[in-house]
Amino acid sequence: MPKALANLRDCVAEELQQVEALFEQELTSDLPSVNQLVRHVGRFRGKMLRPTLLLLVGRACGNLRSAHVTLGTVVEMVHMATLVHDDVLDEAELRRKGATINHLRGNEAAVLLGDYLISHSFHLCSSLDSQLASRMIGRATNQVCEGELLQIHNRNNLELDEKTYLTIISRKTASLVATCCYLGARYAGADEPLAESMERYGLDLGIAFQIQDDVLDIVGDVTKVGKTLGLDVDKGKLTLPMIHFLRTAPREHRTLLKSLLQANEPDKAEKIRNLILPSDAIGYANNVARQYVESAKRCLDGLPDSEAKGVLQIIADFVVSRPM
Repeated sequence: MPKALANLRDCVAEELQQVEALFEQELTSDLPSVNQLVRHVGRFRGKMLRPTLLLLVGRACGNLRSAHVTLGTVVEMVHMATLVHDDVLDEAELRRKGATINHLRGNEAAVLLGDYLISHSFHLCSSLDSQLASRMIGRATNQVCEGELLQIHNRNNLELDEKTYLTIISRKTASLVATCCYLGARYAGADEPLAESMERYGLDLGIAFQIQDDVLDIVGDVTKVGKTLGLDVDKGKLTLPMIHFLRTAPREHRTLLKSLLQANEPDKAEKIRNLILPSDAIGYANNVARQYVESAKRCLDGLPDSEAKGVLQIIADFVVSRPM
């Protein structure tokens, strides 16, 4: 997140610091080897978007409580676990401009570390008086797994349609973001209709975020994005730009893309990039992402004007203006 945008989070800066402290405290082990892995994965925290959204929604809906810090820590642990597991599935080597756990220590250590993070997240969540959060977090993690399984089922499916793609990203990415926003609202005392509006804000925001992430996987600059690119192509995952291209491009271009997707050559990601860039596929995907961002911002209409609400609006716009 750019420095100027990060500064906008000042209204929840104290609580974010508490989240970081609780994250480290909860994951501390008496085994130095475990602590070493946890410290490394801590580098992946980056923007801390999910706890930030949870806290901002809580602030916009009412007053923040200690439960918000606990929940912010929980959702960050869950998110970190999904990143570690994703890197195993994608055989990624780079995350936040540093080596992934699986690249450094192998898949076994990465899978177990992801499990360790998930286990600690539910251990911490169980400290809350209400079981609402545990049920909601459990539902979200189920949906994340369902989304990943649906994506794996559709690997190398050159007939994948936009509706199925949106189902995949709604579950694997947007469901946790939506849950963050819902819990932020509910634990601030919001009624169910307002909490559901915040949940919809998170869902639309998460969908837009993933569409943009998929665009970056094709056209992004690794020095700016900070992670291994071209993985969708290598793993046979069709994303929105490719789906649109296969639906609208001239026949010979569609045939070429299909042959490239099925090829086993080291530079196929670059060839696909060069094929897609002159078309309207990237612009189409960006436009769909913008539509979801506008929908997300409309969900904020029921909130009273406040600094937190303004930051939520700015974050939505930032999703589709991230550097390539």
